[in-house]
Amino acid sequence: MELKVLNDQGQSAGTVAAVDTVFGRDFNEPLIHQVVVAYQANARSANRAQKDRSEVRHSTKKPWRQKGTGRARAGMTSSPMWRGGGRIFPNKPDENFSQKVNKKMYRAGMCSILSQLAREDRLAVVDAITLEAPKTKLLASRLRALGMESSTLILTDSQDENLLLAARNLPHVLVLEARHADPLSLVHYGKVLITRSALSQVQEMLG
Repeated sequence: MELKVLNDQGQSAGTVAAVDTVFGRDFNEPLIHQVVVAYQANARSANRAQKDRSEVRHSTKKPWRQKGTGRARAGMTSSPMWRGGGRIFPNKPDENFSQKVNKKMYRAGMCSILSQLAREDRLAVVDAITLEAPKTKLLASRLRALGMESSTLILTDSQDENLLLAARNLPHVLVLEARHADPLSLVHYGKVLITRSALSQVQEMLG
């Protein structure tokens, strides 16, 4: 598998060889869906809480007598059918939303996403992405020259403070280390820009 390499002006500067086991997989939509949903589910904090009928504040007095009023019988105002009553199956903070995805499935899903990005020409390789100063304008002009000014995920081999600070004010740009790449970000962003060293890391992790 060959991936195109871009120079600073956004022009093609040749290709780089990539491992077929990472960038040559078939598109497996059910697996990708499962991996992305599991990633989102495992990120949930489960901090919502609702009250059942024993926990809501209410009076235990019978609202009206059992017979003779023409209305339906009622025992107390905490009934789930009443406004302000308790929930029948309330959400609790100890809910577990996690979904298990084994390592082999996760790696296969990531490889399937990367392979599809490469096939759709949405993945590009650069030698390096460095900025002289942490200026958003510098990064915006650099991405504009590369033809990736909108919805771009940048993968680097190590944390670059100037690059991270420059990308903070660009709403459709995210900078991640290659070892922190996740399926949701790869699916969400329109294009992926990866450095040569980060490409080696990704192939080492997923190959």
